Amino acid sequence: MAAQKPTKKTNASAEELKAYYRDMLLIRRFEEKAGQLYGMGLIGGFCHLYIGQEAVVVGLEASAKDGDSRITTYRDHGHMLACGMNPDGVMAELTGREGGYSRGKGGSMHMFSKEKKFYGGHGIVGANVPLGAGIAFADKYKGNDNVTFTYFGDGAANQGQVYETFNMAALWKLPVIFIIENNQYAMGTSQQRSTSSAEIWERGKAFGIPGEAVDGMDVLAVKEAGERAVKHCRSGGGPYILEIKTYRYRGHSMSDPAKYRTREEVQKMRDERDPIEQVRNILLEHKHASEDDLKAIDKEIKEIVNASAEFAKESPEPAAEELWTDIYATEVPQEA
Repeated sequence: MAAQKPTKKTNASAEELKAYYRDMLLIRRFEEKAGQLYGMGLIGGFCHLYIGQEAVVVGLEASAKDGDSRITTYRDHGHMLACGMNPDGVMAELTGREGGYSRGKGGSMHMFSKEKKFYGGHGIVGANVPLGAGIAFADKYKGNDNVTFTYFGDGAANQGQVYETFNMAALWKLPVIFIIENNQYAMGTSQQRSTSSAEIWERGKAFGIPGEAVDGMDVLAVKEAGERAVKHCRSGGGPYILEIKTYRYRGHSMSDPAKYRTREEVQKMRDERDPIEQVRNILLEHKHASEDDLKAIDKEIKEIVNASAEFAKESPEPAAEELWTDIYATEVPQEA
């Protein structure tokens, strides 16, 4: 691997940096394992990997507190792991097993955790954005200071329902952070070919919504931007937009050969901008960790991921009668 750029000074503590490194590495290794299981035929349907984008969710989760909610689209495995969902349950759901978060009936794109306030995983492009505003409306109605992190991609940013939601969120001053994960490609279409505006976050100005662009390959920059957005929302300022410029190393999904870009483009990002390597370099250069320390973390992560794969393989498939369950709610939403 070519040398990364020199590391910048940081106010983050050694423990914080090691936590970011560990969390990003867990997502990276988990997704690599998911790719292997897909190739073995153990994961069916669509499977969208998060490799390369790890700094986005890890940085934003570092700015969240208990009570905050998150909702995203179909590239969602990293979001689940970053908010503390169990890798065993996530991997089991990917393989359609009973031990999964949706009991094997949701798969890669549709799993949820009431405990972690993770509301999906949604397969329809842009459809989660108004749902995120709805969750924020519930918090505003209850009078708490919780914030909803609503993620969507640069492609979804061209959906009409996104702007209807912007308008409503601005009118009602909802505590929602709209996070545009701009990985440069809407499926196989580059931003330059699909979007007329160079800075997508600036579209919020038409609704009076403030925002900013963020380096999504730098977990510390993401955390700092997240803290600004969270402060704005918790203080009653209404919605905020973060356009986080990131990059995915793999295709749109496992079935995408990604022939719309060159190998050299991807390798250049890996060599010069990889989010995990950046934190690794900071840890070593500032003597916050040794090579042996980082090897120990890597070993621990591999064990967790391998255990999740074994759990998924051993978990049974849902019984046929499960087809008729989980159709109607068993709780009154206001009391849930």
